This record gives sequence, structure tokens and C-alpha cells, in this order.
Amino acid sequence: MQEDSKGLVVPEYCLVNLHESILLLMLVGTLQALLHFIYWDTLPDMEELVDLNPKWASTLMAQHLLAAADRYALERLKLLCEAKLCEDVAINTVATTLALAEQHHCFQLKAVCLKFTALPENLKAVMQTDGFEYLKESCSSVLTELLQHVARIGEHCVVASGYGNETTLDGCDVNGRRVKPRTH
Repeated sequence: MQEDSKGLVVPEYCLVNLHESILLLMLVGTLQALLHFIYWDTLPDMEELVDLNPKWASTLMAQHLLAAADRYALERLKLLCEAKLCEDVAINTVATTLALAEQHHCFQLKAVCLKFTALPENLKAVMQTDGFEYLKESCSSVLTELLQHVARIGEHCVVASGYGNETTLDGCDVNGRRVKPRTH
């Protein structure tokens, strides 16, 4: 017998590794969220459903819930999850979210993830995540689209110099502010 993090005594045979327990929490949380949506037509508070790090728990829960919504043809729930995931794009979750968007035909989410990942400051970090390895294995066709986004950004980020101010060809300065080009 051992004590868990909440001081409860747990028999040895009930202990599972961390990944299995997180998966179990996600499955139980997903079922609770699915039932909450069916009864009240709203998303529950994702962080309350799982007792995990709130920075990534709500994203992970939304990913699982999106897959369940697609499986059970709950289009409104799928759209709500897609919108939540579009808001919570981060380096450590974007690759798995992109794979999920591809697998469940979430075109807006896919576009947001591709745009985020293709940014030069994000690409290298995303490529070092486990999620990127999963993306390569499960949705290799998305990598072609990602390369196209990277190429498009590369075309738009050509820097032109003029009078000490650097502006990009798309009308933005290096800080992302819109600028009016000088005419001489």
C-alpha cells in the first residue's frame, strides 16, 4: 500500500504509470465534458475537469473533446473545441493540435496551427517536441503544407533597407506595425 498525492492509501496493483493515469483522467474528463455539453449546450470549465497543470490541461482536454465530438457528430461542440484550441496555440501543443485538425477536418484550426508553426521564431522549437514526431508519423502530408507556409513567410519577410528604417515588403516594420512606404 502507498499514499497518493492526496494522502489516500492506494494498493500497489492500482498504481499505474503517469502517462496511463493522465490518459485515464482525460478519458473520464472527456466523458464528463461530453455529458455537460449534451445537457447544458455549453463547454464546462476545462481546468476543473482534470487535476493537472492548467497551462496545458485545458488544451489537452479540448483535443480529446474535439475527437469525441467528431466521433459522435456533435458539430456545435466540435466548433467550440476548435475555437478554444485556436485561442490556446502554444509551442508544446501545436503539432499534436495540427495532427488532430487534419484528422478531424478542422480547417480553421489547421490554418491557425500552420501559420503559428511556420513562423521562424516558432518552427525550430516546435520541431523539437514529441508532438512533431507524432505529426510526422501520423499526418506526413501536413508537412508539405507546412513547408509551403514557411516558403510563403520567407517570401514576405525579405527586408528592404531605407534611411535607417527596416520595413518588410508586406507593409509592416520589424515590430509588426503597419507602415506607409516612402515614395521618393
